Amino acid sequence: MITSTGALILLVFALPIAVWVSWSDMRSLKIPNKAVIAMAAVWPLVGWLAVPTWQAWFWGFALMAIVFVLGYLAFMFMRLGAGDAKFAAAMAPVFVGADYTWVLSLVAACLIGALVTHRILRVIPPIRKATPDWKSWDERLYFPLGFALAGILVFYLVAAFMPQL
Repeated sequence: MITSTGALILLVFALPIAVWVSWSDMRSLKIPNKAVIAMAAVWPLVGWLAVPTWQAWFWGFALMAIVFVLGYLAFMFMRLGAGDAKFAAAMAPVFVGADYTWVLSLVAACLIGALVTHRILRVIPPIRKATPDWKSWDERLYFPLGFALAGILVFYLVAAFMPQL
C-alpha cells in the first residue's frame, strides 16, 4: 500500500541501515540495537509520507507490534536471534497493506539467495582474506539472518518504487 514516491523516501533511509545490519550480522552475528532503533525510527519520522492515509500509517505501528510479539516467541521457542526478531519488527511497518503472497515469495527468495550468496562468498579466498575476523564464515549452526532481512527490505522497497509493468 505504500506509494511509489513513499517507497523511494523509505529506501533513502532504509538502505544505509540495511547495509549496516548486513555488515554487522555477517561480521559478528549480532545486529546492533542502534541499527534496530534507527530502523524503528524511520516509520514514525517519514512513514506517513509513504502511505496514502493516516489509517495505513497507524496500521504500520500495529504491524510492528505484531511482528515483535511473534519474533519474541520465535526467539524463546525456535532459537531465532533476538537482533533478528527486533530488526524484523522494526522493518515490518514498511510492508503495511502489501500483498502477503508476494511478500512471502520475496521472503523465500531472499532467504535462499542470502544463504547461497553467503556460502559462495565465504569460500572465495580474496574475500576471506579481506574479512578474516568475520564470525559468520566459520559458523556452522547460525546463519546471519540480518543479511536476508536487509535484502527483503531493500528488494521490497525497490520493487515498490519501480513503475508497474
